[in-house]
Amino acid sequence: MAVTRRSFMHRLGVTGGAGLAYGAMATIGLAPTATAAEHAFQGPKMDDLIGRPGGAPKVVVLGAGPAGLCSAYELRKAGYDVTVLEGRTRPGGRVWTVRKGTTETDLDGETQRCTFSEGQVFNLGATRIPQSHITVDYCRELGVELQVFPNQNANAMVNYAGDTPLSKSSVTYRAAKADTYGYMSELLQKATSQGALDQVLSREDKEALSAFLSGFGDLSSDGRYLGSSRRGYSTEPGAGLEFGSETRPAPMSDVIRSGIGRNFAFEFGYDQAMMMFTPVGGMDRIYHAFQERIGRSRITYGAEVTGLRNTSSGVSVDYRAGGRDRSVRADYVICTIPPQLVGRLRTNLPADVLTALGAAKPVAAGKLAIEYSRRWWELDQRIFGGASNTDRDIAQIMFPFDHYNADRGVVVGYYNTGRRQEAFEPLTHRQRLAKAVAEGVEIHGDAYRRDITSSFSGSWRRTKYSEGAWASWQGAGDSHGGAATPEYKKLLEPAGRVYFAGDHLSNAIAWQHGAFTSARSVVTALHRRVMV
Repeated sequence: MAVTRRSFMHRLGVTGGAGLAYGAMATIGLAPTATAAEHAFQGPKMDDLIGRPGGAPKVVVLGAGPAGLCSAYELRKAGYDVTVLEGRTRPGGRVWTVRKGTTETDLDGETQRCTFSEGQVFNLGATRIPQSHITVDYCRELGVELQVFPNQNANAMVNYAGDTPLSKSSVTYRAAKADTYGYMSELLQKATSQGALDQVLSREDKEALSAFLSGFGDLSSDGRYLGSSRRGYSTEPGAGLEFGSETRPAPMSDVIRSGIGRNFAFEFGYDQAMMMFTPVGGMDRIYHAFQERIGRSRITYGAEVTGLRNTSSGVSVDYRAGGRDRSVRADYVICTIPPQLVGRLRTNLPADVLTALGAAKPVAAGKLAIEYSRRWWELDQRIFGGASNTDRDIAQIMFPFDHYNADRGVVVGYYNTGRRQEAFEPLTHRQRLAKAVAEGVEIHGDAYRRDITSSFSGSWRRTKYSEGAWASWQGAGDSHGGAATPEYKKLLEPAGRVYFAGDHLSNAIAWQHGAFTSARSVVTALHRRVMV
């Protein structure tokens, strides 16, 4: 039976999904159906596209961050005439890589110029990619080389305040885990053997649990945790009779009260579990690759958007570039400007849309990098990547994922959010560095203050065109997704011919994956609308 273009696209739209909206053939029997193979969106190649719009509708994308460049890239595949306006002079938006020569003036008027050694980079924005995220797929499609990002390291340290013998002491992750898991296993083993779990476990269950706990906690034959080689050696095992000297565990009460295991759950998180990846040469490699595919001529940098209006025939965008006020008209707009900044524009957006945008509250976060001329963390403490954690304001110290065994390297002296970042945010860069080094010395010793050659810091809330790290939806708690407030749902729909996209409109807030999935959802909806 003949299928008209209109009926085919209608069926396509009803079926839903970005892959279908662009070019899925399932509805006419030329590809497996969704029930046969439920795959996530796969960006088609140019020769895969069907249903290309007539007349190349014009779309203006506001912002050259992840959501903006992804939107433009996918629209170009489908034959749209795309223009991207970006206030910054670089691609990537909040995804920002600092290297030698990078200059930035923050909203407080302080200017920093990066003086890192050639080849050293600092991802002041996003730094890691979970293996499940479609960011990995885009890196493959765009030809961006990835390397492993060591999200955790057994030789890194934990150091927390308190009033126990272990408080303010640096303990390796491996020792903290061995002691915490060992004593937990011993206690549960005792509870099981003394009948405390008889009402919930059968004899066979208890035997199986006992066998598990013995291995999990590395317990002795009588069910006690007496220490383990898992926690490390003070003298490394070697040849012949060099058996090594195992370190001794802290007492059970000290381990429990100190809370040295408070951060173990971090690596269990779905989007923090190994393996993690990062692009070779900096995260911004992804966005330079997008720029190349889209076409540099289609992106206007230094274009600060000032106005946005729905008109009777499309949309109109006002912006300022090169010292002049300009405007551009289009059929549609995809707005990826941070929601807290959209309300400052001159718009005719409905009041409920502006209210919804105001419900996305910017989160404070910041980072500081320190370049050392000697890689003491590798040479002296055998730490190759990963992070040390603390309850001090620096929150964590992240060690380099690149240039292992080189002469120098860049350590992230803090990456913190919320209250901890607010302690650094009002400080000058020199004051941030001094505070970060003082706290780092308490964890890693005097080596932390020596051999420093340069540094660079940033606060998302004090960065122009960002003014926030990511959004926290009012009424949704601290959710990074999975909580759809009325305001969130409102912005999933277009306001006239204006569509909104960004990680804040996804279930992966603060991740590039969230921005990409949001962009692809919006492009799907826009394309479906054009083709009806």
